[in-house]
Amino acid sequence: MTRQRRQRRQGPGRRLGTAAVLVAALGSTAALGACSSDAPAVTPSSTFSTASSTSSTASSTSSTRAGTTTRQPVVDKLLVVVMENHSLAQMQAAMPYTVSLAQRYGYATHYTATRHPSLPNYLAIASGSTHGVADDAPPSKHPLAGPTVFGTALAKGRTAAVYVQGMATPCEHASSGDYAVKHNPWPYFTSEAAQCERHNLPLAAFGTAVRSGTLPNAGMLLPDLYHDAHNCPLATADTWFQEQMRSIQAGPDWRSGRLAVVLTADEDDHNAGNVVLTVVAHPSLQHVVVTTPLTHYSLTRLYAEVTGTKPLGYGAAAPSMAKAFGLPVR
Repeated sequence: MTRQRRQRRQGPGRRLGTAAVLVAALGSTAALGACSSDAPAVTPSSTFSTASSTSSTASSTSSTRAGTTTRQPVVDKLLVVVMENHSLAQMQAAMPYTVSLAQRYGYATHYTATRHPSLPNYLAIASGSTHGVADDAPPSKHPLAGPTVFGTALAKGRTAAVYVQGMATPCEHASSGDYAVKHNPWPYFTSEAAQCERHNLPLAAFGTAVRSGTLPNAGMLLPDLYHDAHNCPLATADTWFQEQMRSIQAGPDWRSGRLAVVLTADEDDHNAGNVVLTVVAHPSLQHVVVTTPLTHYSLTRLYAEVTGTKPLGYGAAAPSMAKAFGLPVR
C-alpha cells in the first residue's frame, strides 16, 4: 500500500460538543432574526465516517472496460464556494449535507486558512498572496496590482467568472445590505478592473451558466452574509449550499465530468488553529480523505492546474490539491 493511500485511510479530527456547536452557530448573528431555521433534508452526522476512505483512480485519464478503452474527462472547470468563520469541527458538526458530500467524494483534514480576518484569505486564494493586507478595509484602501487567478485564466484564453450573492451590479466596490466587498476579492485588483466589470457578476448569472453548461474554467461562488454563516447559523449555509449543488449536479458541466467543486471557509473562529473543512467534489472521487497539509495557496495552485496556467505567488510552492485528491487535470 502506498504512503498516499495510507494517508487517505486516516480519519478526521475531533468532535465538537453540543454546547460549543450552539455557541458557534449563534455567535456573530447580528441578523439572526432574519435567518432561516429550515434544516437540510439530510440525516445529521456529527462526525465523518471513516469506514471507507480509499481513493478512486481519478488521477488516471483512461480506463479499460470490457476490452475497450474509455477516456475519462479532464477537469477543466473549477468552482470554489467560500463560507465564513468556522472551523473543521464546527462545520462537520453543524452542516450535515456538506458532511454527506465530503463523505461521498472527498475532504481534507488538515487544510488551514492563511490568517485573520476575512479579506487576506480571499486575496490569498485569488492571487497567491495576502499583499500585506491585515484588515477588512474596502478596495479604496487596498488597491492591488494583481494578477489574479481569474485574470490569468482570461489572458490564457480560458473563461473566468465570480458569482456574488447580494451584489446588485458587476464588480461593486462598496458593501451594501447583505453584500460584503471584503468577501469578494476581484474588485481589489486595479490592473484587472475591466475584466472585473465584465466577469464579477450578480448571482442571477450563475443559474444561467449552470443550466447552459457555460460555467467558467476559473469560477468562484460567494454567498451573502445571510447564507455564508457569517450572520446566520451554519445550518442556513448548509441548506443554501445544498440548493446550489442540486442545481449544479443536474447541469451539463457536472454531468460531463469537466467540473470540480470545492467548498472551504475563509478562516476559523480563532479557536482551532485556522483549520477549516475543505470539500472537493467531482464524479470521479469516492470517499477520499486527504491528510496532507494543504492551505489556501494550494487552492490558488489548483486554479492553475485546472486552467493550465502558471501558479501565482505562494501557490507555486504549495502542496498540490490535484495530486492529493487524484483529480484528473490538464
